[in-house]
Amino acid sequence: MKFRRLGKSGVKVSEISLGSWLTYGGYVERENAVKSIETAYGLGVNFFDTANVYERGAAEILMGETLRAFPRDSYVLATKVFGQMGDGPNDRGLSRKHIIEQCHASLKRLGAEYIDLYYCHRFDPHTPMEETLRALDDLVRQGKVLYVGVSEWTASQMAEAHAIADRYLLDRIVANQPVYNMFNRYIEKEVIPYGERGGIGQVVFSPLAQGLLTGKYVSVHDLPAESRASKLEGMRKGITEEKIVKVQQLADAAKELDLTVGQLALAWILRQSNVSSALVGASRPEQVAENVKAAGVLLSSEMIERIESILA
Repeated sequence: MKFRRLGKSGVKVSEISLGSWLTYGGYVERENAVKSIETAYGLGVNFFDTANVYERGAAEILMGETLRAFPRDSYVLATKVFGQMGDGPNDRGLSRKHIIEQCHASLKRLGAEYIDLYYCHRFDPHTPMEETLRALDDLVRQGKVLYVGVSEWTASQMAEAHAIADRYLLDRIVANQPVYNMFNRYIEKEVIPYGERGGIGQVVFSPLAQGLLTGKYVSVHDLPAESRASKLEGMRKGITEEKIVKVQQLADAAKELDLTVGQLALAWILRQSNVSSALVGASRPEQVAENVKAAGVLLSSEMIERIESILA
C-alpha cells in the first residue's frame, strides 16, 4: 500500500480507502461486510469511511464494531453530518445544534472516543458558514474531531470557508469528498485547482462509476442479477451502451499492463497529485483485494493519452 498526505495536513492515508455507502448495514450481508473491512485492513488500507445517514446509523455501528478489533491509532476513521436523521426541523443541516448532537451520536454508534475526519456531507445554504465552522472548531478543540472536511462543495464555497477560518482563527478544511471517475470529471475544472492552492485533498467517491468501470456490464439489457444496478433504478440510468463500449476498450488497454479495467480506472484517478485517496466500496472481500492492487501503479503519458482518446 502507498500513502498520501490528506491535503496539507500531517496525517497520511492509504491511496485506496474503503467506504460503506450503499453497502454496509443494509445491502451487503453482515459477514461479507465484516470480511471486506478486515481484508482491507490486512492489505494495508488505513482509511475507512462511513456516514450517519448510511442506513440511519447502521453502517457506523458495523464499521465501528469491526474496526475495534484493531489498534485505534492504526487507522483513520471518517464519518459525516448533514443528512436527515429524524422528522424534526433541526434533524438535518449544518447548524451548531445538529452538528454537535450528531457528532455525539456518531461517536456512540462507532464506539470511539474521537473521529479522525468529520465531513460536512453537503453544503447548507440555510446556516451561516461561520456558525458551522465554529461548531466544528469547538469539536476539534475538545478532541472529539481531529480534522474537518466537506463533501461536494464548490471551489468558491471552500474558498469562503477558508477565508472565514483564517479571519477568526478556526480550524481549516483539509479534505473534500467529491464524485470523480472517468465518466464524471467536473472537479478537474475548479475543485482540484483550488484544492492544490488551498491545501485541500480530494477523497473521491464512486471512482469505478458505481461498478460500470469494473467491466461487469456487457449490455444495458443484460445486467447481472447480483449487481446493485439491477436493483436500484438510479444506478441503471448511468449505464449506457456507449459507456459500455468505452469500458471494453479500456479493458483492452488495461490487459496490456496486466491490470483489470477497474485497476486502470483507479490508477488513472491517482495520477492526480491532489487526490489523497480513492474511496471504493466492496460487497465481497475479493473486490477489496483486487482494488488495492491499483495503489502505486504509475501510468505512462502514452497510456494516459490513449485513455483520453477512448473517453473523448
